[in-house]
Amino acid sequence: MDSWKLVIGVLREDVLNNLGKMLDNSSRGWRQLASVLSQEPMFRYSENELTSCSLQVLNAAGSPGRSLLARLAERSCSLEFLLCCLRKMDHQEAVQYLTYKVKELIQITVQPQSQQASVGSRVTLTCRASGPPGLSYQWFRGKEEILDGSGSTPELVLCPLNPGHQGHYICRVNHGENCMFSQWAHVRLVQSAGASPGCSSSLFPGSVSGLCITRQPQSQAVSEGDTLILDCSATANPPAQYEWYHNTVLMPQHKTRCLKIPCVTTAHRGEYKCKVFNLYHDAWTNAAVTVTITYFFSLENHDVVLFPLTATDKVALLIGNMNYMYHTPLCAPIADVHELANLLRQMDFKVVSLLDLNWQEMNSAVTEFLLLLDKGVYGLLYFAGHGYENYGNSFMVPIDAPASYTSDHCVCVQNILTQMQKKQTGLNVFLLDMCRKRNPYDDVIVQPGLLKVTANIVFGYATCADAEAYEVKKEDVSNGIFISFLKKRVCEDEKVTVMLDKVAEDMGRCRITHGRQALELRSNLSERRSLTDQIHITDCSASYSARNLQWAVSHVLPKSQRLQFDCGVIVQLGFAAEFSNVMVIYTRILEKPPEIDSCSAQLTDFPPDVDIDLKKSNQETLLEAGGLFLIKELSSSEVHSLYTRIRSLQRLRRELTFTVCLHYTYSNIDEEVQERQSITVGKPLVSKLNLHEPRSSHSSSASLASSLNTLNSGDSASNTWSSYPQTDRGSLTSSRSANVPEETESPLSYDVPQPLVTSKSLPHSQVDDTNFKFSDMYNFHSL
Repeated sequence: MDSWKLVIGVLREDVLNNLGKMLDNSSRGWRQLASVLSQEPMFRYSENELTSCSLQVLNAAGSPGRSLLARLAERSCSLEFLLCCLRKMDHQEAVQYLTYKVKELIQITVQPQSQQASVGSRVTLTCRASGPPGLSYQWFRGKEEILDGSGSTPELVLCPLNPGHQGHYICRVNHGENCMFSQWAHVRLVQSAGASPGCSSSLFPGSVSGLCITRQPQSQAVSEGDTLILDCSATANPPAQYEWYHNTVLMPQHKTRCLKIPCVTTAHRGEYKCKVFNLYHDAWTNAAVTVTITYFFSLENHDVVLFPLTATDKVALLIGNMNYMYHTPLCAPIADVHELANLLRQMDFKVVSLLDLNWQEMNSAVTEFLLLLDKGVYGLLYFAGHGYENYGNSFMVPIDAPASYTSDHCVCVQNILTQMQKKQTGLNVFLLDMCRKRNPYDDVIVQPGLLKVTANIVFGYATCADAEAYEVKKEDVSNGIFISFLKKRVCEDEKVTVMLDKVAEDMGRCRITHGRQALELRSNLSERRSLTDQIHITDCSASYSARNLQWAVSHVLPKSQRLQFDCGVIVQLGFAAEFSNVMVIYTRILEKPPEIDSCSAQLTDFPPDVDIDLKKSNQETLLEAGGLFLIKELSSSEVHSLYTRIRSLQRLRRELTFTVCLHYTYSNIDEEVQERQSITVGKPLVSKLNLHEPRSSHSSSASLASSLNTLNSGDSASNTWSSYPQTDRGSLTSSRSANVPEETESPLSYDVPQPLVTSKSLPHSQVDDTNFKFSDMYNFHSL
């Protein structure tokens, strides 16, 4: 077997490290390699993954190139394909180095096979390898090397077999510093009547052989309506059986070596693996193969053109408004935004999730969201909160809207759509989880900008026109009716409209919403666009990188700190993000002198800009601190911690400064002692975007300009990102730099309206429980 068919993972760690260093440059480096790799669907990496590679430069021994190679190894990239990509990049140094190292590789051609035999019989385990001359063999039973002379050859003979020989065996093939381990082989004793010494015994005629896959299925692209054939073959005694898996789910109807699907659709795209097994052995195909679906169009007198439907990027803005100043507060948006954000991230969306925005903050957030869009990008906007619909236009209500609000106090969805279309986005999805009742205080007919005929718009309304949307109130976490059903379907590999149709059908089968709430879908989508479509980056310009930095910088947390107090106590100060504008700060006692009996580190003296419930600060659990969700970073530690939850970070006007107050007592002394340290952690998460400031219609975000200036000066993306926490970017309305791409004017910014004097609450009715059974109607809350 050709060594080039092996996967990258067979290379030694030092070889991979050297290759990584060769790729850590700007001319023929890891970013160029990622671009070449993306020509193969299974090796396309999201911008999140590439940003993660870029951030390796922040570590002392970090290497973005090595990080990319590790990701390739995880997807079982072959050495042959890597070499081909390096040649396309014209990276001669890496090509020569990889070629030399592959020639040194040891490849096992015959694997030892598990066997079972009776006491006194003869068992031979064989391991043969190809590679440079002078290979030597070492045999091990478990962790113990076999040193009796029979363990230094390609064949290990166990004769006569006795109970001490039973166990697992492995062979190590050596050449200098290089080595390769075989697979494990299990030798097991069985009872066999009439067996005589020196004779093999088996439950089947002849010897029981191992199982070896001889043909691996291959990734492929097929058109809708074509026949998909994946082939997997194996030799085995007893004969092999087959199981096929699609996206890790068993396909029970396919039990032969050849998987054949006569008429493929988008539902059949994804990853496939085959499991081969018999009574004694089982094996999986080397790596999941990827099946992509291509589409075609035909113009008159032109040939048919095949192309896969992909996104150049995927971004989402999720807004959940709950704590209204002059209207009924809501419960569900916090859970709805949190759950949808997690699901969208699984599909490689860049997600900005924000809670409780006022009018200015909503407009600024939308303006920043528009900066993330570009040609071919999938843009998704989700809003949960109060809303209304007048003359075909939908309006999202901010938390500071007066009781008798009009369109001047709200954000028009159709205006946002007009701006998104100017970006030539590939897909525009709006999911509006709000009421669509007529607003009696608003007689103004808003005229949004002229919409283009793009055939890429999808509106998913949680309820029908002139109807209300509801949430189900529970003791701990509440969900809106819409999200309760959407979260079960949103990750399905289906056309967006097909997925939403299924959600509508699910809602239609819910008795409690019958006659009250039904999903309405509006769409002009002419292609089979799906939220699960892969990202294919076609442009790595400075503006593209700057847009990604704009998103990344708004999700940077302060670094964890170790605080040393005069008494000898060491406190860990850590940070975790719950939403883009909600952060949890925790304190942990790492070390304390033995003479100190008890101590705790509490946070105080926060600036008035941010929102902190003092009654829920410095709590022993996240739930007591006001958080509804278990944050993975915090749940992994068993050390006792105190938690403080900081909301409304978008209103932070200066660097976040607070005090860590250490309370402690010495043994046999009742009086409590205090020590204080003032801490400044910069502007965390979305606070860097200064959403509280108005946006000028003739200037884009200064952060985008700053990113482009840095990129044009030759710095890498990762260096640009790492510079953000140390600098205050100031106003986002500063004048445009010469090298900033022109942004279209946004009609979303107006003069801040004055609250009206009259007061009238929104109408509301009620619904109940997550099982959607009829119950006490007073638990129904409309949005």
